[in-house]
Amino acid sequence: MLTTRFDKEPITAAQRAKLAYVYVRQSSPGQVKHHQESTDLQYRLVERAVALGWPRDRITVIDEDLGKSGASSIDRLGFQQLMAEIGLGKAGLVLSLDASRLARNNRDWYQLLELCSVFGVLLTDAERLYDPRTYHDRLLLGLSGMMSEAELHQIQMRLQQGGRHKAERGELRLALPAGLVRSRTGEIVLNPDEEVRARLQLVFDKFRELKGAKAVMRYLQQAGLTLPVRPLWGPAPQDVVWQPATSARVVQVLKNPAYAGAYVYGRRRFDPTRRRPGVPRSGTVKVPLEQWPVCLVEAHPGYIRWEEFLANQKQLAENVQHYADHHAGVPRNGLALLQGVVLCGRCSRRMQLRYSGPHGNYPVYVCAADQAAAGGPRCQEVRAPAVDAAVERLLLEALAPDQVALAVTALEQIEEESRQLERQWGLKRERARYEAERARRQYDTVEPENRLVARHLERGWEDKLRQQEQVEHEYERWRREQPLALTETDQQQLLAVAEDLPRVWQAETTTPADRKQILRLVVQEVVLDQKRAPGRVWLKIHWQTGATTEHWVRRRVQDYRRYADREPLEQRVRELNAAHKMDAEIAACLNEEGLISATGRLFQGKNVHVLRQRWQIPTVKINGTYQENPLRWPDGSYSVRGTAAALEISPVTVFVWLRRGRLEGEQLAKGMPWQIRLSEKRIAELKQQLRRISRSNKEVL
Repeated sequence: MLTTRFDKEPITAAQRAKLAYVYVRQSSPGQVKHHQESTDLQYRLVERAVALGWPRDRITVIDEDLGKSGASSIDRLGFQQLMAEIGLGKAGLVLSLDASRLARNNRDWYQLLELCSVFGVLLTDAERLYDPRTYHDRLLLGLSGMMSEAELHQIQMRLQQGGRHKAERGELRLALPAGLVRSRTGEIVLNPDEEVRARLQLVFDKFRELKGAKAVMRYLQQAGLTLPVRPLWGPAPQDVVWQPATSARVVQVLKNPAYAGAYVYGRRRFDPTRRRPGVPRSGTVKVPLEQWPVCLVEAHPGYIRWEEFLANQKQLAENVQHYADHHAGVPRNGLALLQGVVLCGRCSRRMQLRYSGPHGNYPVYVCAADQAAAGGPRCQEVRAPAVDAAVERLLLEALAPDQVALAVTALEQIEEESRQLERQWGLKRERARYEAERARRQYDTVEPENRLVARHLERGWEDKLRQQEQVEHEYERWRREQPLALTETDQQQLLAVAEDLPRVWQAETTTPADRKQILRLVVQEVVLDQKRAPGRVWLKIHWQTGATTEHWVRRRVQDYRRYADREPLEQRVRELNAAHKMDAEIAACLNEEGLISATGRLFQGKNVHVLRQRWQIPTVKINGTYQENPLRWPDGSYSVRGTAAALEISPVTVFVWLRRGRLEGEQLAKGMPWQIRLSEKRIAELKQQLRRISRSNKEVL
């Protein structure tokens, strides 16, 4: 250790009355283990403090930061303790081998110098003693801190550049997932464990079918299958462990490019703005796929091809994009059939979905992109039921010629899935038997007299036997719940059901998500526009085959000004009215002819009355001129004029008697003609009453 003699001793008695602190730090556990000479030099600073006049019992060694980087003081409890002791006025001297031991960044270094200057604490390294209160010593200390930070920067830059250059050749050893291992020659190969390979392949196959990570998770959980995981912590090589299937673990498998045979470096980077104090290794963010610094495709064997890996990433992104532009999302159990695949025919944006109604179960397709971006009006809103019904009908018609092929394919798929699950369970049972047999062999190799070891191995053997028994019980339960082979009767029933696709489509066991999945196999997108024509929705279907078809769907409107077939309806009402038919009869004729009202319901007499008033159609038209109501209506009832003639009274008296209840009649709607029910007996009674009233009036006169 080098020392320097001073002509003038700067240490005062007040400083010697305080404690001397020796700060010891190494940057990593590897340096602590392999660079022991540096650690010993730092501990020998205690002798330096004794030589400067501090008693041994007044010297404190702070070595809590061994194995920690000096780039920051967040995780260095020893450095934080040193700063606290200086701030409390307990320190008179701080000893460190050099400035890089105390801090590798200027912020922590200058904070230390400022505290030492305020409280009169001396600093010393392996060469000389410094007083931060003097200008020249503070200048030297400042330069030492700058060089320490620059040195760390150079070291990190050289390490990163060396690692990057080595990664560009595919020679940098990176952590491998559970499905890959390194051979003795250093090459990356598939895991030789057959169960590991089969389970990972099942994950990729089911995601290709189900299109969702959570759906794959539920499938694995229902089948009682776990996933292989390789822990990243601990001494290498780490053993593969089996963990329950979760959504996060399935996503990790799907997003790992190593399973596609790619060697990738730089998938994550450190972002200081994301760092959270007290959380180790926080601040790491994912780098987009197109910005990966090194990506060597087909660098080693994989479970899927690179093109399928890219398609999986696209599907995963669509599943979490909430059906934004160009993202259809995964099918869900909502009522809207076209969820995620419907586009606006006005602006070509993907339409969103909302539910209205008193119970929130009425789906509506909404294009609100302009409203969200600039506060403008919504582009359009299309009610889903009528459109979904039309698309459903067109879909079933398109699939009708292929129903037999679909039935055979469904049967083959069920049988193939049963074979896959049986193979997975066979591998799982084989592993359990191997583990139990291995524990037995270990127990057999120990000397019987060595009970200290034999008891431990015996307990391990018993645990493996219990695990094997549990696996067998789970397998038997799974086999009872899901039979492996379909009987001949089951196959015939399945074919009969599958050949009747509409029946399968409407079955209670078919969920909305299943219907949407079937739709997306055949239909790519559906474009909607309800402003091209009044009372109609124009839709254009883009089929997966590349063909397109256009259709019109009648929609419900609030009034007849936007009614789809207004002119034919008005012409038909005029024709029926000219045929001396009443409003109820006209409504019945319209319903028989298949016409629907504006609100989507059947016509009633009051609807026809309102239409006649709006279109100014009189009640009856005879010989080209509009006449009064007939004496009797076609159903046998009397009009007001006919009642007055039959009873030989004035029409005013008829209205009075109707108001008083003396006559029975009805109107289909307010303002419509009266239909008065009179029998011959009732007419005679009323006339008799009129004659008595007339004689009474004469006698009075």
